[in-house]
Amino acid sequence: MLKVLTALSGLIGVADQARELRDAGVHGVFTFEGPHDVFAPLTVAAGVGGLDLMTNVAIAFPRNPIHLAHQANDHQLLSGGRFVLGLGTQVRAQVEKRFGAAFDHPVDRMVELIAALRAIFESWDTGGRLDFRGDYYRHTLMTPTFSPGPNPHGAPPIYLGALGPRLTRAAAEHADGLLVMPFSTKRFLHQRTMAAVRTGLQRAGRHAAEFAVVPEVIVATGATDAEREAAEAATRMLLGFYASTPAYAPVLAEHGWQDLQPELNALSKQGRWPEMGARIDDEVLHTIAACGTPAQVAAHIRDRVDGISDTVCIYQAAPIAPALIGEIVSELR
Repeated sequence: MLKVLTALSGLIGVADQARELRDAGVHGVFTFEGPHDVFAPLTVAAGVGGLDLMTNVAIAFPRNPIHLAHQANDHQLLSGGRFVLGLGTQVRAQVEKRFGAAFDHPVDRMVELIAALRAIFESWDTGGRLDFRGDYYRHTLMTPTFSPGPNPHGAPPIYLGALGPRLTRAAAEHADGLLVMPFSTKRFLHQRTMAAVRTGLQRAGRHAAEFAVVPEVIVATGATDAEREAAEAATRMLLGFYASTPAYAPVLAEHGWQDLQPELNALSKQGRWPEMGARIDDEVLHTIAACGTPAQVAAHIRDRVDGISDTVCIYQAAPIAPALIGEIVSELR
C-alpha cells in the first residue's frame, strides 16, 4: 500500500488535528511556508506520536544552515527519528522581495547548503571540528556549548522540492529524496521528472534504491456532490494561481497548454483573481488534480505514482475531513 502524508492546516488545534489524522490511518503530516512558521505545527504534532513529520517545503535561502540544522535535529529527536527536512528554493521575487534574501545561482547555492548541513550534522555526531568553507556559506566554529551531540536516531534526511530539470538532477545527485511539486501530471512526472532523476543518479553513481521520490498530488473531494463541486471550484482557483507563474510553464507546455500561462499571468497582474479559476477547464483540472469520490481520488493517485513511489503527499486545495482522508487511505490499500 501507499504511505500517505497530508498537510496540517493552521496552528491552533494542531495536536487534535494530527491525532484525528493519525487515527484515520494517515501515516504522516507535512507543512509548507504559508501564514505560519513551517516548523511550529510539526513541533506540536511531534507530541502526538506515531506520525512521520516533514517540511514540504521550508524555504532554504532566507535561513542560515546552522538554524536549519538545529531545527531539523530537534524535530528528529522529538519525533523519534521520523522527521524529514524538505527544502525548496521558492522563486526569485518571493525570496528577494518578501524574505529580503539573496537568490543568485539558486541550484549551486542549494547544493552547497545541503553540503553545509551535512558538515554540521557530522560535526555534532563525531565531535570533530566544523570546517566548512564554500562560496555561499562558511561555518568554522562549533564549541561544545552549542553542539547537541550525536542524535540517537541519526541525522535527519534532506529532501529537495524541485520542478525544473537542473534542480531535479541536483536533488538526485546530492539530496536523500525529491519532493515532486503538486502542480504536475502523470506525463510530466514519468517523462520529465524521472528522466532528470535518472540522469542525476547516474552522475552521482547512485542506485535508485538510495533515493526517495515523493509526489504531492492536489486532491478535491467531498462527502456529497455539493461538497465535491465546492472543492473543485477551490482547486480551479489554486491551479489558476500556480499556472500564472512562469516556473510552472513547462508542465502546461508538456500538454500543449502553453498559451494559458501568459494569459493567467496577465490576469494576476491586473488583480483579476476570480477570473483565473474560470480559465481552468475540466481537462486541465482532472489532469493535474485528483478529483471525485475517495475511490476516484485513490485511483488517480495510484495511476500517477505507480512504479515511481510508495509514498504520496495529499495537498488539500479545500479542507478535507479526516474521515474522508481515511477513506482515501483505505482505498489505497
